[in-house]
Amino acid sequence: MKQTELRGPAPAAAVRPVTPQQREAKAARTGGEPTLEFAGQVPYDVYTHASTLHRLQQPLSDDPGEMSFLMVSQIMELYFGLTRYELLQAQQLIRADQVWDALAPLRRATLHLEALNAAWRGLRWMSPADFNKFRNLLGEASGFQSAMYRQLEFLLGLRDPALIRPFRRHAEVYAELRDSLAAPSLWDDVVALLARRGFELPAEVLDRDVSVEHETHPRIEAAWVAIYAEDGPGNHLRQLGEALTEVAEQFGEWRWQHVKAVQRTMGAKVGSGGSAGLAWLQRSMARVVFPELWSARTSM
Repeated sequence: MKQTELRGPAPAAAVRPVTPQQREAKAARTGGEPTLEFAGQVPYDVYTHASTLHRLQQPLSDDPGEMSFLMVSQIMELYFGLTRYELLQAQQLIRADQVWDALAPLRRATLHLEALNAAWRGLRWMSPADFNKFRNLLGEASGFQSAMYRQLEFLLGLRDPALIRPFRRHAEVYAELRDSLAAPSLWDDVVALLARRGFELPAEVLDRDVSVEHETHPRIEAAWVAIYAEDGPGNHLRQLGEALTEVAEQFGEWRWQHVKAVQRTMGAKVGSGGSAGLAWLQRSMARVVFPELWSARTSM
């Protein structure tokens, strides 16, 4: 899969485009009543694959709480993919120097992350006793193993090559993750944009190995201080900075809520996948998305 693609079902051939004129003519014939009979499948299901989605929940126990856990996990997977999709659109536009146009997908990504964060509310009922009713059935399965979450992290600049090891026997997914690690992150492309806009950045920043996690650099920080010093509606770089800050803040909120959810449901127990669980998540919070956007604020 290419870096700019997002896996999904092929467009359904049975979905026929309807012109506004056809829609108005049909409404006139039926008196505005909805259509209740169709020659084939219900068009909504053909388009959304809703019947397929609702067959994907296959709990491993009879405990009703497991359905919440399973479905919220699947909802989060969909939002990981949707957020990544928007950020890839923004990345392409930034590469093309279309900063103003990149703001729209970044703002959509922020709203998707807000919805992702809201999904945690569906699990706030879960105590350790509730989770323990079905946790053993998960075996070694863990959210730590989400390939789409790793894709999102890599795109945001949080890079650790060791984290793709669980996928080595899943050849296609492993190849996609390796490709993502080898490609510039969104932040790498933002830094390259700053250089094209005249900010003096050293070769060690612009020509670095992008598979390695970015480290904060004072020249990038200084560039953002200068950008924010210019106030006015025409300062698209400043607007870009604020849009990226919103994305980073909402993503950080998801990570924090993950920490709290683990504390609520399992305390400091070892994670299902063998990780240190809570301790590992708490350490990971120290890794900052778009770091110079935050450190520069001290000097603004």
